Amino acid sequence: MLAGHGVGVTETAEPTRRVGVRFTASLSLAMLGLWAGFFAPLQVLLPEQVAAIDPAAKVSGLALVTATGAAVALVVNPLAGALSDRTRSRLGRRRPWVLGSAVLGAAALVVLGGQSTLPGVAIAWCCAQLCLNTLLAVLIAAVPDQVPSQQRGLVSGVVGLAQPLGVAVGVAVVSRVVTSPAVGYDVVAAVLLLTALGYVVAVREQPAPSLAAAGFWVSPRRYPDFAWAWVSRLLVNLSQALGIGYLIYFLQDVVRLPRDQAAQGVALLVAVYTGALLLTVVAAGWLSDRLRRRRVFVVASAAVIAAGTGLIAAWPTWPAAVIAAAVQGLGFGVYVAVDVALITQVLPTTASRAKDLGILNIANTLPQLIGPVIAATLITQAGGYRGLFAGAAALTLIGGMLVTRIRSVA
Repeated sequence: MLAGHGVGVTETAEPTRRVGVRFTASLSLAMLGLWAGFFAPLQVLLPEQVAAIDPAAKVSGLALVTATGAAVALVVNPLAGALSDRTRSRLGRRRPWVLGSAVLGAAALVVLGGQSTLPGVAIAWCCAQLCLNTLLAVLIAAVPDQVPSQQRGLVSGVVGLAQPLGVAVGVAVVSRVVTSPAVGYDVVAAVLLLTALGYVVAVREQPAPSLAAAGFWVSPRRYPDFAWAWVSRLLVNLSQALGIGYLIYFLQDVVRLPRDQAAQGVALLVAVYTGALLLTVVAAGWLSDRLRRRRVFVVASAAVIAAGTGLIAAWPTWPAAVIAAAVQGLGFGVYVAVDVALITQVLPTTASRAKDLGILNIANTLPQLIGPVIAATLITQAGGYRGLFAGAAALTLIGGMLVTRIRSVA
């Protein structure tokens, strides 16, 4: 278990006042810009950029770039969260970090678009990952900071729409509208900056408590539910990392789409996935609040996601990919809404939410570090893309089942 929590932290009360449309909409838009900043590069721009630099070594080259960026993210998430927990300013403790990381992240993406060597791409992507993961750490803390537990399923569902919509908008724009990767990075940077500024202007923060020093170790013995939530999320996100980063290469190398059509194919699959996710994400969060149950939704969603991923392993064709995208979208809609609500209920302390969520976010970023290595190995040594997607399906199932070990949340 990575990361943690020390002693001597002053506890604060959980929020009790229900949030309204302004807060939810502003946070959702900021998250949309953030996810576009993450996934438009990961799914289209970086693969195209790396392939243009060295077509023969594109798989290993992309693995190097994404892995080095993920290594930066691994450190940044809990550190940025801890620093924001301790920040005291007229803007609050989160908003200064939202503003600063968005400005610098947009600049890093613009610089990334101008790189023409693999080391240049890797360094610029590391800078972008530093800023984007800082923004993620502080934005995700807004839910437990301001949303009461009985409303978190619904709010998490609405905010959860931002991830697939951000991916869909980002991928659609960079694959269908812009004329080059450099222009694509510029567009994504503008979206990131504008949506973050909207959040800074619209959202007000409650006064932050005074905090004593806290460390980064959360004891799995003392907080077993936190540990199980971390491992569960790690495996589910690892399964996603195995497939997402190499989807465009799957369409080129197995489905045999030409390079330009492969990018458009990714955009279409993301659109199908997003449309299916929209059918379940808000409803699942609302129903989870009403039933006051989280775990059963996570288990069921993991089974559905695994079924979609397994379909591609069994039938690696374009029709199967389209059907799989729809099935995965239905399952991931449930997962996104309910898993976010669940993890906010297993945090060790209310006084260092961003730091503890940053630790949980390592389970999002660590797969970016190890996923490319595992994926490249599976593709080249263990059954090709069939092995890749079969492995991803198995990881999703195992990750979903592990939430049954959590005892403090129904």
